[in-house]
Amino acid sequence: MEAINRKFRLLIIVMIMPFLGVAQNQANSDFWQRVNFGGGIGLNFGNNAFNIGLYPSAIYRASDIYSVGAGLNFNYSKFNDDELTAYGFSFLNFINPIPQIQLSAEFDQMRINRNFDNILNADDNYWLPALHLGVGYGSRNFVFGVRYDILYDDGRSIYADPWSPFVRVYF
Repeated sequence: MEAINRKFRLLIIVMIMPFLGVAQNQANSDFWQRVNFGGGIGLNFGNNAFNIGLYPSAIYRASDIYSVGAGLNFNYSKFNDDELTAYGFSFLNFINPIPQIQLSAEFDQMRINRNFDNILNADDNYWLPALHLGVGYGSRNFVFGVRYDILYDDGRSIYADPWSPFVRVYF
């Protein structure tokens, strides 16, 4: 367990380090001209299931190739009579090796609240980390693609699968 905690702390430090470089570069450029606001939205209907997710965020375009940012997460799901609410924050890193391709690393820390209708299942509340690595295609302000959660836990994740599609829009 201690090894997992050390790895988790190291992961947080690695994800925060780009923000330090952004703060140092702020004096050399007009900071707010490089900030974009936006995020994503998700909607899913299925077999007696409903899911909606809102993901507002802000990114700083440190260069034409690299962007760093932070965001908030909100997700609500209803499966039959069971409900799940998740909320939290994200650290975002985007690399555009060419203008049309975006590579991403997103660290999410979410608070999960599960409410089960069936009395055999106990309600559950816990924190859950996720580290999504993704690839997308699009323009500078609009990107769609797929990402994979390398910390995916089948028994605790709010998603049915570690793979998920995404759409991002920034203004």
